Amino acid sequence: MKIAIIGAGAIGGYIGGMLARAGFDVSLLARGAHLAAIQAKGLTVEIPGEDGGIDRFTVNPKASDDPAKLGSQDALLITVKAPALPDLAPRLKPMIGPDTAWVTAMNGIPYWYFYRQGGTHDGKQLLSCDPAGTLWRDLPPERAIGGVLWLPASVPEPGLIRRGRGNRLSLGEPDGSNSARVQAIAAALAKAGLEAPLRGDIRQEIWHKLWGNLSFSPLAVLTLSTLGQLAADPATRGVARAMMVEAQAVAEALGVQLPGSVEERIDHSAAIGAHKPSMLQDLEAHRPMEIESITGVISELGRMTGLATPTIDLVLALARRRAAVN
Repeated sequence: MKIAIIGAGAIGGYIGGMLARAGFDVSLLARGAHLAAIQAKGLTVEIPGEDGGIDRFTVNPKASDDPAKLGSQDALLITVKAPALPDLAPRLKPMIGPDTAWVTAMNGIPYWYFYRQGGTHDGKQLLSCDPAGTLWRDLPPERAIGGVLWLPASVPEPGLIRRGRGNRLSLGEPDGSNSARVQAIAAALAKAGLEAPLRGDIRQEIWHKLWGNLSFSPLAVLTLSTLGQLAADPATRGVARAMMVEAQAVAEALGVQLPGSVEERIDHSAAIGAHKPSMLQDLEAHRPMEIESITGVISELGRMTGLATPTIDLVLALARRRAAVN
């Protein structure tokens, strides 16, 4: 199986490194100093060991910033940030063969969310995720597989990936089927040493992860605070709670039952402690932020389902303004 990582930064680089170590034909689409380091000296991955030590290895997969140089693939694992994908999607055509499938292993609601969803909104396209319809056209939803990452990683220096505690990429077909292609990708990831469970309803897990991100991420951007600080402060904790209650109503209107309570989900975020959400990291690095796919889409879904989301809308407006002046 030929597998390409689209966006071989922290998480994508880790997955690509693990697949390469397991002997798969892996290609990395990367850029800048990170790409130059991989091409010059290989990709090094560090993993926390069970005994407190570090498992460190170096691999030398194909790597380029030009999709045409990497060629047609059996599977793509898309791990870029959501704002980058619409511009990148048309460039991926040389990598897409007649049977190529792709996993959208990204934060937020994916552009294909209503493809074969089966409900009232089946087949609808989301403007917040795909405003020009680029993704629906260039990455047809019938090729897409859902992915939810529970996998922290960082790039301490170009060419080096350091994974944290967590090693799961859940997979699921939009229609809930147990297809041959999703089984093949899951088997490859498992052989490489990742946890890759198959989900009959991947949308529920998408929402489970998003439930905390949609509130804490924009609040972190507005207050320059960590998860622990936001959850410990009664005022910001209350704002997060209100956003999550509104989002839960939207999820339920779309047929998704979220596990646990709002307070339990907030406590889960609090337990992570002094962690800066990726949206805040992007703000500090002056990179585009995933505001629309994480929070803006909930506002759109609220309008679609006829449910008011006043707290989400307020925080969203402020976060958009913060992004405009960053």
